[in-house]
Amino acid sequence: MKIGIPKEIKTLENRVGITPAGVHQLAAAGHQVFVEAGAGVGSGVTDAAYQDAGATLLGVADVWSEAELLIKVKEPIESEYQFLRPDMIVFTYLHLAADQPQTDALMKSGATSIAYETVQLDSGQLPLLSPMSEVAGRMSIAVGSDLLFKHNGGAGMLLAGVPGVAPAKVVVVGAGVAGTNAAQMAHGLRADVTVLDVNLARLAQLDSEFSGGVKTVFSTAYSIEHAIADADLVIGSVLIPGARAPKLVTQAMIQGAKPGSVFVDIAVDQGGCFEGTRPTTHADPTFMAGESVMYCVANMPGAVPQTSTYALTNATLGYATQIANKGWKQACRDNRALARGLSTFGGALTSAPVAEAWGYSSVSIESVLA
Repeated sequence: MKIGIPKEIKTLENRVGITPAGVHQLAAAGHQVFVEAGAGVGSGVTDAAYQDAGATLLGVADVWSEAELLIKVKEPIESEYQFLRPDMIVFTYLHLAADQPQTDALMKSGATSIAYETVQLDSGQLPLLSPMSEVAGRMSIAVGSDLLFKHNGGAGMLLAGVPGVAPAKVVVVGAGVAGTNAAQMAHGLRADVTVLDVNLARLAQLDSEFSGGVKTVFSTAYSIEHAIADADLVIGSVLIPGARAPKLVTQAMIQGAKPGSVFVDIAVDQGGCFEGTRPTTHADPTFMAGESVMYCVANMPGAVPQTSTYALTNATLGYATQIANKGWKQACRDNRALARGLSTFGGALTSAPVAEAWGYSSVSIESVLA
């Protein structure tokens, strides 16, 4: 199969869809890999490294036109819609429930698209989302700690405090992969951490993991409101696979927060779990909501590409190899986790949550694979 790896062009997105090790594995299996010249520079990967691994370097238009399987990191953006075609498989993060123009473009093109974020194991785990959730969760505390500095708009507080001065109060809404990693980082930096979730079993696991050192609270509108009213840093990490994130943190809660408090919305890719969230970029990452600082960067892991590119390829390469070796349809028949990632095919939506988000109809994945 012909596999294309374009350069990411989202603002300050420095990740790339594959590492040289990934190229080497696909080339050794007999596939042709075309990498856009300069695609890996932001991740510290040279063109020569890709060539040595077996890739052919091409310009952007040629990578897209040659690719039968296109492997990316972020969703196609408007300037890339022109390259989509019916005989192309797009394998990347899509987040279609928060992006109607992209949904329409994929359907209009007839391309087959498989979303990393909805590839799901029978256990409910999201193996291709997890590595970036880990990165974003850990980053959220580093970013939030920095934004608490007075010159960045925060209250002027050191996250860890010092002897005789209390540490910052960190509230994490959602105890999934991102939320757990945020809690681990905040606890490790000696913050006062509270985690809210509706899954009592998960809260029990966290209580055991931290030996009671992190507070766990059952998530309700009431408990979220009271936790936020006393918080210095709030991390939003709520996820419903494939669907828009619920707005659990209201404008009233944000307006009622302490002056100089910081809100980091990790769920922004799926529309955000804070009311008033709007996507920002690494070039202009924050805005003010009342007297609180809002950080809503939609590609947080793009800031640490030498970590996140390798973590992503570690997770995606096995699935990409299955698609390349078998074709997407047989690969999905053989691997139900991969099949759950199927989002569009032949102009139709195969994701019910995306269809619900935009009032569209959808067809079942089973009918497509039959």
